Amino acid sequence: MITKPEKKVSIIIPYYNSMEFIGDCLDSVIMQSYTNLEIIIINDGSDFENTQYIKSQIQDSRIIFLENPQNKGVAFSRNKGLNAVTGDYVFFLDSDDFLAENAVELLLKNIQESPLILGETKLMQRPSDIEQKRKNTEVAIERKVANEFFEEGSILNVLIKSDFIRDHNIKFNEETKGYTDISGIVPLLLNVENIPNLKVLTYYKRVRNDPITNPSLIQRQIDEKTNELIEMYHKMDRKFGQMEKIKMYLDSLFLGFYRSQRVKIFEENNNFDKRFELIESVVKVLNPKIVTSQPIYIRRELKQLMIGDKVKFLKAFRFNTELRDIKNAVQGFTRLKKYIYKKFFLRFPLKDNYIIFESFLGKNYSDSPRNIYEYIMEHNLDYKCIWVFNDKNKKIPGNAKIVKRFSLAYYYYFAVSKYWVNNMRQPLHLIKREGNVFLETWHGTPLKKLVFDMKDVYSANPRYKSDFYLQSRAWDFLVSPNQYSSEIFKRAFKFNNEMLEYGYPRNDILYSARKDEISSKVKKSLGIPEDKKVILYAPTWRDDEYYEPGKYKFQIQLNLKKMKEELGDKYVVALRMHYFIADDINVEGLEGFAFNLSKYDDIAELYLISDILITDYSSVFFDYANLKRPILFYTYDLEKYRDQLRGFYLDFEKDAPGPLLTTSDAVIDAINNIDTLKMDYADRFDKFYEIFCSWHDGKATEKVVNRVFLKRE
Repeated sequence: MITKPEKKVSIIIPYYNSMEFIGDCLDSVIMQSYTNLEIIIINDGSDFENTQYIKSQIQDSRIIFLENPQNKGVAFSRNKGLNAVTGDYVFFLDSDDFLAENAVELLLKNIQESPLILGETKLMQRPSDIEQKRKNTEVAIERKVANEFFEEGSILNVLIKSDFIRDHNIKFNEETKGYTDISGIVPLLLNVENIPNLKVLTYYKRVRNDPITNPSLIQRQIDEKTNELIEMYHKMDRKFGQMEKIKMYLDSLFLGFYRSQRVKIFEENNNFDKRFELIESVVKVLNPKIVTSQPIYIRRELKQLMIGDKVKFLKAFRFNTELRDIKNAVQGFTRLKKYIYKKFFLRFPLKDNYIIFESFLGKNYSDSPRNIYEYIMEHNLDYKCIWVFNDKNKKIPGNAKIVKRFSLAYYYYFAVSKYWVNNMRQPLHLIKREGNVFLETWHGTPLKKLVFDMKDVYSANPRYKSDFYLQSRAWDFLVSPNQYSSEIFKRAFKFNNEMLEYGYPRNDILYSARKDEISSKVKKSLGIPEDKKVILYAPTWRDDEYYEPGKYKFQIQLNLKKMKEELGDKYVVALRMHYFIADDINVEGLEGFAFNLSKYDDIAELYLISDILITDYSSVFFDYANLKRPILFYTYDLEKYRDQLRGFYLDFEKDAPGPLLTTSDAVIDAINNIDTLKMDYADRFDKFYEIFCSWHDGKATEKVVNRVFLKRE
């Protein structure tokens, strides 16, 4: 630990409406092992809430707080910070990023006589990407020619001597929002032959999980990024392009961008002429040497850009993209099927009376899609129905065509069916055509925060928010079970199409005049004795415990053996895991007491046979409450789930229509005293029912079919 450091390091942090990230950023700076720091924060015209928040965080005496009266951009803010620097070294840090614990100490210790030194950067897509906090002890330094660095056009994670910045008048160009780092990098390259690179992780670069409402500069739309890169290229080229090393750097930077973004730039015909002319303006001044070093497919396109031939360029571009698609397609049958779908099936005419159904990723014949399908069958409506299952031999009532998920037939029917009915998100590679009608039934009233109401994404897919946004753009109708859900769906899904506020079709069975008959039949089919009461245990999954996207770990914490010993004379337990949970539930030794019904098609039928529900944070309790039967909440990890993983919309402890229990003993005791407990929670339950269940009347399916398929209001 360095107690009296000799040199001062100035860390410059521009801040603009990033209150959700700045806490991590500032904590990482304040907790640095090297303490002689000058922390310069520039509030770049943030809104009132963000401004108040950042002011509340300024509690360290080393912080210098500066403000721009309006948003001026990163370059302006960094220049303002540079004017305020009194330290011997400068380090630029973005407000959504953060440092490893001893980053400054290690960089300073190893810079020696060099005017600058780089550290290693790690992308942080989810909180679990953060390495365990520990001091880095093994240090290796690699020196490279300056041009080999800064390939990403970023000046972050570079410690620079302040005298070097002053001597070479290093400033950032303020005329664009993005790619301004390049204007600071070019003077570095001009005046340094080689640079030491500390081969130790010093910097975490956050990949923002919400590129829709809160994008970083690099996550903005392709036109904006392209315009700004090319504007910066021309500015730097005019000023420094006569110097070969700078020309090579600028050209390499542009060509790297072109290779990675060319499909996004030209895949749509919108603004083609403008985009072509913009790219052409750079290609015409590229160094011929660097052009000849490009792959042949890039050279074909650059040649036509260089001479300004739009027709031949498009021909070369389409040939290259088609060749890429074919090469990709022949890599395996899965890719080939997608290729056939996009190139051939999507050209077939839509069939107006075809409806394709899917529920829970093809795992079940269940939920609201099932109710809608059965209504259509029972009323002999003139539609051809297709059901998607993982098991192509799945047997269901009626004359529906059964197709295996992701089979060739699956892609054919999704291409030609006018109507899509799903209770989940559809795969991203499915393309909604003009004339398609997508009915999204969804699958629950939200307790856990959803999508754009979530701060951090702990799940296996770090692109969760951007993927969800793209998928939900295809939904024409979204079924809502209550007003509470409607408000959340509109905000959290950014859904602006028609909300069907009828209640869930899947809950119609809970109001059926035949529900006792159905319950008896189901109980008998499962081998559950008629004289035994049923406890349904239906927990949800944990975002941070997964094998891969869509496959989550789960270990039952309830002591089922003790439950059998104390409750087995009167009760049996039906186990229903969430469809995302991949682990098999072991009920060995619990025969006749514990029934693993995780693969049972329709959970609504399990509600009917159950006398008590035990859950945690699953939305099942909103549906089960329609039966007005007791609900127990086994919330052994409440603090973690509520405060870290997801967060709740409700004040769960105050509003839950049953007790929150944290031990198996407490659960057993509650069951033994279920009648008393039911009376204790009667008032709370009634209020809960009015808010969350009152739309349900047993006719939701009929209302949905009338609106979507029969066009009746």
